[in-house]
Amino acid sequence: MIYNISYSYYFAVTTKEGPKQALEFLDAEHDVKLIITDYCMPGMTGYDLLMEVKESPKLKHIPVVIMSSDNIPERIKKCLDAGAKDYIMKPLNAVDVPRLLSYI
Repeated sequence: MIYNISYSYYFAVTTKEGPKQALEFLDAEHDVKLIITDYCMPGMTGYDLLMEVKESPKLKHIPVVIMSSDNIPERIKKCLDAGAKDYIMKPLNAVDVPRLLSYI
């Protein structure tokens, strides 16, 4: 017998103009399940944002995924060693989505 089981998920996605605005949003007690950030941003890198999140007692439990178009092994290792759940190459592919969902 073959069973076809499908799941429906509904997510609220919030975007912010930059990392400072994202940190303000996160500090405002919103129920955030996952942070996906670009590595290259104005004002701070995705690594810097990761460090801000991981150093905050209020935010450190939130999984952080960093995305980049740059495949730089040292950068990837640095981000993962600092606590990023994943480092995904852009563009995001459909095969990446189940892995992202597993972090929630």
